[in-house]
Amino acid sequence: MKNVAYRDAWRFLDDFRGKEFQGEWPTIPEMFHITVLRYPDNLAFHAFEPDVKLTYSEGERKIREVAYFLISRGFRPGDKIAVSGHNSAEWVIAYFGVIFAGCVIVPLDPSLKSSEIGTFLSFGGVKGAFLPSERCGTIDSMPGLAEFALEDVLSLSGPETALPHASSSDIAALLFTSGTTGVPKGVMLTHGNLVSDCFLTQANLDFRSTDIIYAILPLHHAYTMEAVVYISVSTGGTVVFGRKLAMSRIMKEIREGGVTIFMSVPMLYNKMISALMDGVRKKGRAVYFTVKLMMKLSGAIKALTGCNPGRRMFRHLLEKLSFENMRMCISGGGPLPASTFRMFNELGVDFVQGYGLTEASPITHVNPVEAFRVESVGKKLPMTEVRIADPDSDGNGLIMIKGPMVMMGYYRNPEATAEVLSSDGWLNTGDVGHQDKDGYLYLTGRARNIIVTEGGKNVFPEEVEDPFQLYSEIDQVCVLGYMADKAMKKEGIRIIIVPSESFIESRNGRKEDIEKRLSEIVDAVNRSATSSKRITKITVSYEPLPMTSTKKVKREEVKKLFADR
Repeated sequence: MKNVAYRDAWRFLDDFRGKEFQGEWPTIPEMFHITVLRYPDNLAFHAFEPDVKLTYSEGERKIREVAYFLISRGFRPGDKIAVSGHNSAEWVIAYFGVIFAGCVIVPLDPSLKSSEIGTFLSFGGVKGAFLPSERCGTIDSMPGLAEFALEDVLSLSGPETALPHASSSDIAALLFTSGTTGVPKGVMLTHGNLVSDCFLTQANLDFRSTDIIYAILPLHHAYTMEAVVYISVSTGGTVVFGRKLAMSRIMKEIREGGVTIFMSVPMLYNKMISALMDGVRKKGRAVYFTVKLMMKLSGAIKALTGCNPGRRMFRHLLEKLSFENMRMCISGGGPLPASTFRMFNELGVDFVQGYGLTEASPITHVNPVEAFRVESVGKKLPMTEVRIADPDSDGNGLIMIKGPMVMMGYYRNPEATAEVLSSDGWLNTGDVGHQDKDGYLYLTGRARNIIVTEGGKNVFPEEVEDPFQLYSEIDQVCVLGYMADKAMKKEGIRIIIVPSESFIESRNGRKEDIEKRLSEIVDAVNRSATSSKRITKITVSYEPLPMTSTKKVKREEVKKLFADR
């Protein structure tokens, strides 16, 4: 694909600089208010249960009322206030209300136990929390915590008063990273981090005031909040809130909400494309072959001319996913198989993926629609520097990033901060990969997950797992190293496989048949893999593997669970 110049998606800010804000970037409240001035009557937030619709002017009024309420309750600039709960308009109003009040928002995973929430609240010195009503009063370790029912947010108000004015360098959010153990790692993100990342991301992707973006991944995660809410708010688009990762409900809400942009994680996209192609396969070999041939033709036309014939050619297939009007799909939060990327594009969906991490607000790379590279996780954003530390013979090394989106550091954890953030602002991502001359990044895997096989070959589990993601017989996989030869300290490659429920049912629960088929799949993948990446130990689990809220397998927990099996 061709290279493409960056879009100057934030040029309009010049019309407001010196009037509505000072400096390079507005603060979060200033960004929201600028959108109110530009698109006061655009629908900002749309939820189904309960039914809530708020325009930007209505949304800002409710946010200000929450800020007035907090100030009336004695909260002052810099105080930390948490929000935890399922996706909703109330969640977002609470989030922005905290920031408008000059306080620091602390988003927390609603799936955490009350004791775990208490640990984070205590460590962060949190003074207040918006929680689902059923959780209020359950945080025993936090006496004196001011608790507010999330469901009541839209009815909160207080005496109107002047709101505090923040600067770009002030902390806006404290995000605790998933899988935190020992001393918590709270990522400190400033107004400048979050706002700059929001606008710089738009240099690689075309977001519009007419777009309707679906928020199905949890809002406490930096990826969802930045790529869905912040980007939508900055452009005057609409956020539609989804509550459950159930395909039937997702498709219903996409259609009812008129969604034009869908953002999710690889697991969901893999399930979608796998189910879609399985349906085509059931129509017979001739139909399947014809559709695959037409997809290849569609992809070739798109690559050569920039035209997108797939949307018309495959409308009947896209309708099965409620994707017939989908303008763009974005994948992030983990590695995506190139085959999934390619198939969605061939079907006529502008499908792109990006890369980042919470410590970088979180987006640092996005594949431009007009110049995507299938194997790459994207092109670096403007104002972003990337270097590869200690590259091997293939050019792969630790990915280091520097830019306005990089965090201030970890809250009350200088040791952890020093491990990943240099004094001159370079962030060690912990990921390994390489970049090409045009600034496109190619991931290999996580440095801490490397398996050293016989012959000293470094193998990344993510690379081995990729081919398994499109088998409908498989629900989850996790590749680990195991000690194949203790005397020689040689690692082998082991795979933990969780079969899908539909596959188990198709075999009437017969474990012998199930495990025979899974072994055949592993053999097929091994045949196409290099010798250093071949799996030598298979474990089938009939219990689901532990996952994060963004549907990534918790590898360290899996290691402990299967250490003696």
